[in-house]
Amino acid sequence: MNRSTSPLVVLLALAIDVIFGDPPNKWHPVAWMGTLIAKLKEQATLQQNESDYTTGVGISATGLGLSALAGVVLEFVSRNLPNSLRLLLQAIVLKSTFSVRGLDDAAAEVSTALKQYDLPKAQQQLSWHLVSRDTSGLNEPQVAAATIESVAENTSDGVVAPLLFYALFGLPGALAYRFANTADAMLGYRDAEREWLGKFPAKLDDVLNWLPARLSAMIMVLVGRLLGRNPNESIEIIYTNQSETASPNAGYPMSAAAAALDVSLEKVGHYNLHPNGRIPNRDDIDQARILMWLTVAIATLLSGIFATRRNR
Repeated sequence: MNRSTSPLVVLLALAIDVIFGDPPNKWHPVAWMGTLIAKLKEQATLQQNESDYTTGVGISATGLGLSALAGVVLEFVSRNLPNSLRLLLQAIVLKSTFSVRGLDDAAAEVSTALKQYDLPKAQQQLSWHLVSRDTSGLNEPQVAAATIESVAENTSDGVVAPLLFYALFGLPGALAYRFANTADAMLGYRDAEREWLGKFPAKLDDVLNWLPARLSAMIMVLVGRLLGRNPNESIEIIYTNQSETASPNAGYPMSAAAAALDVSLEKVGHYNLHPNGRIPNRDDIDQARILMWLTVAIATLLSGIFATRRNR
């Protein structure tokens, strides 16, 4: 079975993630990508003006090329292995491009802290694992909302997207996508140092996540139907609210999660997704985790189907 993608690889990768979680950073390909980005940035002569845009393009092109090449080499090497070892090797590599268990654990820690009435700890866990903004002034509904938003967005760009790129382009696609997403996470900020440096990585990430974000939202509509929500109402909520976020993609899974859970997700001063929904509470975080797992299960099934069709 010398194929570049396989539904069995997707299932095995998810099983490895659920059972073992993430490896230490020294063995994690995404950590290596982060190290590469940091070193390329250190070696560049940054001017903090338009000339840095070219540097951002260079970092992205270098990392994408190396990541895709690594995927090609791994697929080529695995073809000469026994079928079981080939599947295992590819599954281990694919698993490194996503982390469902890690996302679930992070959300669970916030939920547990809120259930213990420890708001400062919940704020701390939220800022450590899920969001990059200051959380010290958030109240319980705002902490719950931020957690749900992060779970929804990361379900899309952290799980559905790499599975989709694997199904379409094999390991080269999944690894190249993960590099692009990592580069955006490290460089895509609008501060003085990275304003121009991060423009291309941010735009590339937007382009690559266009389809995964909308696919994730539609899957969440389906899951919401299973949870008792009207799919037509959910689609209307997504259509009405998806443009409220600064990101052209994040609004889709976040609005879909708001619709599926029937909660209002507000980031004060920025957006309020589904303002007619309930004020979220600690229990809604656990509902968001269920939404995430069901969405991942359906995405895994779909990616397996895409992989099968691609191999015909």
